[in-house]
Amino acid sequence: MSHTPPIKAIGASDIRDRKGGTPLVCLTAYTTQIAQIADTECDLVLVGDSVGMVLHGLPSTLSVTMEMMILHGQAVARGLKRALMVVDMPFGSYEESPEQALRNAVRIMAETGAGAVKLEGGQHMAQTIRFLVERGIPVMAHVGLTPQSVNALGGYIVQGKGSDRQRILDDATAVADAGAFSVVLEKVPAALANEITAAIDIPTVGIGASVGCDGQILVIDDMLGLFDAFKPKFVKRYAHLSGDATEAVRQYAQEVRARSFPGSEHMFADGHDDA
Repeated sequence: MSHTPPIKAIGASDIRDRKGGTPLVCLTAYTTQIAQIADTECDLVLVGDSVGMVLHGLPSTLSVTMEMMILHGQAVARGLKRALMVVDMPFGSYEESPEQALRNAVRIMAETGAGAVKLEGGQHMAQTIRFLVERGIPVMAHVGLTPQSVNALGGYIVQGKGSDRQRILDDATAVADAGAFSVVLEKVPAALANEITAAIDIPTVGIGASVGCDGQILVIDDMLGLFDAFKPKFVKRYAHLSGDATEAVRQYAQEVRARSFPGSEHMFADGHDDA
């Protein structure tokens, strides 16, 4: 009897093996429904700490907690069958020591079913990355603009220009040597992103970097146009859902006030033939 073969889930090692191959498609997700949509095309889905700003209205990612990341990780896991789910480690959950990072990474993976965690930082986090990897925790690294360090960096500004260029290159090399299976390059000049991609043996995933990276990632709410007030230069709008939603709410409000909704087709009669 014929049957449909099970869908093979992507693992961290599969992502690493894609170095230099077909570009990796990556997006963020924070809910089950969005995860289901992303899973149809994405190789990797990131439960980003950007959830704090996108869904919770926080001014930055710095107030995001472990509990928030786990809650949203659990929701996203319910919507995925194929894509690798990576969960961001929130600010303050890994910087103190490798041991602290291990405790929290284990908790995230155990409580969400994540296939990997992501943490920010380059050379100064290499020891922690190595500590986690040696203990069976796949780690995605993140260098360049690291939002959890935005106060120290002086804002959401391009990293790796001028004398800072070598630091970013050294950061990427350090996390690759430490055993990260991939690295996000955020808001760095295209030429530097290309140089890093050629220099290290793990996939680079760009966000505001270069088309030459081994993959790309965007915050899904940005690329769907759910927010009109702010659009980073590196974001391309593939839809304009904010405008669609605003118009839908306007039409709904108009019909409610005019008593044209609900119509007879939306109401129930006294008979027994209504579901």
